[in-house]
Formats: sequence, C-alpha cells, structure tokens
Amino acid sequence: MFTRRNITLAAAGLLTIVLGGMAGAEEAPLEIKIPKPAFSRTPFHPAPGLGRIEKPTAIPRPPFLAPKGCKNLASKAPVTSSDPEPIIGKLKQVTDGDKEGVEGSWVELGPGKQWVQIGLGQQAQIYAIVVWHYHAELRVYKGVVVQVSSDADFIKDVQTVFNNDQDNVVGLGIGDNPQYFETHEGKLIDTKGVKGRYVRLWSKGNTVDDQNHYTEVEVWGLPATK
Repeated sequence: MFTRRNITLAAAGLLTIVLGGMAGAEEAPLEIKIPKPAFSRTPFHPAPGLGRIEKPTAIPRPPFLAPKGCKNLASKAPVTSSDPEPIIGKLKQVTDGDKEGVEGSWVELGPGKQWVQIGLGQQAQIYAIVVWHYHAELRVYKGVVVQVSSDADFIKDVQTVFNNDQDNVVGLGIGDNPQYFETHEGKLIDTKGVKGRYVRLWSKGNTVDDQNHYTEVEVWGLPATK
C-alpha cells in the first residue's frame, strides 16, 4: 500500500542515486600548456569605441575541470578557411601546437569578416575550446563567434558556443558574451559537452588593424557516445 511517507522516501532515494551518480563522474583538470608571455602586463585602459569588455587580470586562470580522458582533438587536425591563401603563414599552423607569441607562430588572414574551420575527424563531445588569436601585444579581436556543427558547410545543426559580436559585424546575430583582451593564456570557452564534428571561428579585425590572426586553437573533448 502506497502512503505519502513511502512515496516521499522513494523520491528521496531516487534523488540520492541520481546525485550520487553525478558526484561519481570522474573529472580532471585539462592539461592546457600555456605559452610564455610575450609582453609585460600594462595598466588596464578600456579601448575606445568598445562595449562590454572583460578587464585583464594578473591572476592565472584556474584549472578547468572536464571528464577524465579529455584530449585536444584539434591537434594536427585539418584546417580550412574563408581565406584559403593567408597573407602570413599557413592554415595548418592553427593546430600545430605552437602557441608562442613570436613571429612565425601565427597565421594572418585578410581584412574583414573571416573564419577558420577545424575538422575533428569524428563526432565528438566537446567540453572546452581554447583560442589564441595573437598575444604579442594587448589587443581585442572584434566579432568573435565560435560555432560547432556536424555539418561541414555549417548550414544545419549549428550551435553557437560563444558570441561577443556586439554590433553584428559578422552577421550571425548580436552576442551576449563580453569582448576580451588577448593574453598568453588564450580564451577558454566552456562548451558544456556540446556534440559536433567541426568547429568554426569567426572574427572581423581587431583594435590595431583590420586583419584576422590565429596562433592556435585547441578543442578538448571525447569521442561522442551514441
């Protein structure tokens, strides 16, 4: 015979099982290797004409926890772009592991709206994306949008995981994320286990010039389960 007390105890037991399973999920810090700083930290001065922006801090970014076994799925992965012939460098440098803020470590795309795309080679569950545009000096890249899809053409099944395009300069809608200054730590985006096979990153110039740069992009995740 069911009573209110029995139902309450059953519900409490189920909640305990669910929470216990969640707590039991093994997590570990991502082994993100941070390159050397390319310049000394300078006092914070908001760039003119920019909207909401994160204030740089001298405090190191705390470790990012993700399911144990996550790897950088973008390592040596193929890269395509809206600019197939970069002004400086080669597209393969976006995933070659060289994150240093020195000459020869980055790719320079043409001015205006541009993107780079990384093919992971398989459907994956993605927990974090880390991007280094150019950290040889303190600058802000405009219209930064990061999307994930299972479609190489990004026509369907597109999920936006980051968008700080406050003026819709890349035409994908106005984003809620703040703009940020480039540093040697790169920008870590928490993608919360989104599933996809391709990652596309947009920008439209920066506060120094109209060019678009990429030093490295990492995509941390696991092969997706069905």
